[in-house]
Amino acid sequence: MIKENIESVRKRIAAAARRAGRIDAVTLVAVTKNHPVEDMKEAAAEISDVGENRVQEALEKQAAFPDNELKWHLIGHLQTNKAKQAVRHFDLIHSVDSLRLLDVVDKEAQRIGKVQDILLEVNIAREESKTGMSVEDFPVICGHAAALKHVCVRGLMCMAPDFENVEDTRPIFRIAKALYDDMKMKFPDGQVRYLSMGMTHDFEIAVEEGANVVRVGTAIFGPRNY
Repeated sequence: MIKENIESVRKRIAAAARRAGRIDAVTLVAVTKNHPVEDMKEAAAEISDVGENRVQEALEKQAAFPDNELKWHLIGHLQTNKAKQAVRHFDLIHSVDSLRLLDVVDKEAQRIGKVQDILLEVNIAREESKTGMSVEDFPVICGHAAALKHVCVRGLMCMAPDFENVEDTRPIFRIAKALYDDMKMKFPDGQVRYLSMGMTHDFEIAVEEGANVVRVGTAIFGPRNY
């Protein structure tokens, strides 16, 4: 059913975009955390972007795709001691959330002659259970990131709380969109491209509010086996 699920999610994304009067593309990232390689291979026939929460799990799975035909997104919290592996093995890191992590990623990218694409993660809802920089720290970290030579800020990532009423996510996503629009002016024209927000339970609202990257796992693969 994975192929059918992907088709269904894409139709829902397209419908949400139409409701918002959008004609730009929305990237669907298939979140593969705790799902087997066999399911990933089935999804890879339909999709080119995959997201993993943990570096080690991603490394084990990447071995099954030696031709590297997928674009790998790190969407989970990145600890500084995993930055070296993350820089070597991920195309886009969504979860850079501090000055210290920025500097470590920049240093590790310099070691291998790479400019690492990243998103800045902002904890807009101020949830203690989630990572991400504060809205107040965001301008300072943007300024610091702009001066680094081996990271390239491509946009912003946020997560909305798992509200019982999914409509309550709208104010969170609207703040993220405003921050995203503002940060475009702080970097070279065209550099900031991605607003990553929305998961299985709220991606349609995220698209309506401006997301152009959504991270969907359960709606594609079914419930995770922990």
